[in-house]
Parts: sequence; C-alpha cells; structure tokens
Amino acid sequence: MAIAREAEPVGSLKEVREAGLDREDLLTVYRNMLVTRGVEERGHILYRQGKIPGSFYTGRGNEAGSVGVATAMGPNDVGTPLHRDMGVHITRGVEPWRIFAQYMGRADGPTKGRDGNVHMADGRLGLIAMVSHLPAMLPVAVGCALAFRIREEKRVAVGWFGEGASARGDCHEAMTLAGTRRLPMVFVCDNNQWAYSTPTHLEYASETVADRAQAYGFEGVVVDGTDVLAVYREARRAIEKAREGGGPTLIECLTLRMEGHAVHDDAFYVPKEMFEEWAKRDPIERFRSWLKDNADLTDEEEDEIALEIKKIMNDAMKRADDSPLPDPSTVTEGVYATPEDLDTPHHK
Repeated sequence: MAIAREAEPVGSLKEVREAGLDREDLLTVYRNMLVTRGVEERGHILYRQGKIPGSFYTGRGNEAGSVGVATAMGPNDVGTPLHRDMGVHITRGVEPWRIFAQYMGRADGPTKGRDGNVHMADGRLGLIAMVSHLPAMLPVAVGCALAFRIREEKRVAVGWFGEGASARGDCHEAMTLAGTRRLPMVFVCDNNQWAYSTPTHLEYASETVADRAQAYGFEGVVVDGTDVLAVYREARRAIEKAREGGGPTLIECLTLRMEGHAVHDDAFYVPKEMFEEWAKRDPIERFRSWLKDNADLTDEEEDEIALEIKKIMNDAMKRADDSPLPDPSTVTEGVYATPEDLDTPHHK
C-alpha cells in the first residue's frame, strides 16, 4: 500500500489563479515547454551533423516536470537540475543560443567549452552545474539549504534525481540530513520508469519512491509528471512550506522517458505498447488542450507562438554556430581559485 500522498490533477482556471498564475503566466509556461522541446530536437540535428562531441541526452516527456517545478521557484532560490531537466534552464532564463553553444563546446556556452554538453548551469540564475555521478548533486543542494538556514535567509534549494539514482547512498544521506535539520529543501524525483534499461519493479520494493519520505521525517507526494499545472501546484506548496520553516518535501514526478537513455540507445527494451500509451499523455499536447478548453487559446495564438518559437530556434542555431571555439590558452581559467576568490569571505 502506498504511503505518499497522490496529487489530484488541476481542474479549472479558477484553481490555477488561486495557485498564483494568470493567463499570461500560463502562456509563458506553454512557451517554455515548447522551447525546451525545440532545443532538444535541434540538438538531435546538431548531433547527426557531427557538431556535438560525445553522446547526447534529452528529457522528452519530462517537459512538464522541469518547467512546472522551475516556474514555482523564487528568484533567489537555487537548483541543481540534471540531464532530463532542460526546462529548468529555459524557465530560469538561459538563452537557447547559449545552450546550443554549450552542446557544441563553444566559448559562449555556460561552461565556455570546458565541460560536456549537458554538464552546465548559469550560476547567476541560481543554478549549479551537474556532474555525471548521480545523485551526487543532492548533497550539494542540501548544503545550500543548510547555508540558508545558518544565514537565516528565506531561500530554498531544489535538488533533482532519477528513480534509479535513488538507490545510491548519497541520496539517502542528503535526505537524512535535510529531514533531521528540517532544512528548506525540496527533492524532485524524475521517475521516468527506466534506469537506463532497468524497469522500476527491479529498482525498488516500495510502491513509489515518494513513500520513502516518511522514513526521513517529511512529506512525500506523487504527481502526474505530464500535468504541468499539477506539478507547479505541488512544487509551489513544497517550496513555500520549506521557505516558512516547514522542512523538506519529496515530489515524485511520474512520466516516461520517451527516448533512450542517450542518443546511442534505441530503447529496444521498452515495450512498444508502453511508448504508445504514454505518447497519448504527451505533456505539451496535454497542456495545449487544457489551454484551449480552459484559457481560450485560439488557433491564431497557437500559430503565432509556434512561429515565434521557430524563429527563436533558427536564430539561436545560427548565433551558436558563429560562436568561436575556446582559446586553448584559457584552459585553466575557472578551474582553480584565484587570489581574488580566496579573499572573498566564505559567507558571501
């Protein structure tokens, strides 16, 4: 029997307004979801053109989860999004052309050509770059939350992880500390049902990942990861609860990874029927239908937004392609601390 609370879907526009979103906010969420998918679709093109070194990872099917949570974050909150969470970067304000530059290892990417294509973040936007060893970013996010507590700042840290990564020790260590100290922390599980090729029933024995939250002393909630408004509502509740001293929450966004683990993986192990069923719940199509039924989205508006996104993508691809490769003489810049860095008081 499940222990965690199961979130209800969002219904009327009235409920959305009560959650703090007006019609323009809803259209912004829709645009961010479209840009997120557009960036990753263009990334596939760049990979096939041989312009992306290494492999290439996407979060198709997870746009509602990433955009919904990021929309709920405050401007001074911090987050550690992972390779399925492109929508967090988009929603926080990273320009698509800089993401394309990052993919291609160019100087104008967030890491200035110094790291792999999805190992990126813009610290000025409250984001911390991921590392490959998931969920190694959770203790980092918890460390931020602890710092906020020590400084008596009303800020919240959000940490993402996958259901497969939840088996690692650093996930449990992070949740233990956050729960014990009641830190301003929100844990977000991107449960896309496959840890590479391992299905969830071989990953954990509990009914849901969120069921584990009770053992750490805080709330767990399962939300439909294809329903952007339900994700936003639950994330907003959890973030504001944490901000006001109510401690952490574990939000499990249930969706399906609609592509392989990476571009080199054809996902042959996922039953075809499973892909077909979840394709009917595509988060963008689902939100588009909701907007038409509840927020009077017209065909003309839809076409205008589609043209706007297409222009953004085309301009971004060109600008990124014009970005120079990094100067080899600068390879150590940003790797080692400078004397100026060391002079900065640790509490700032």
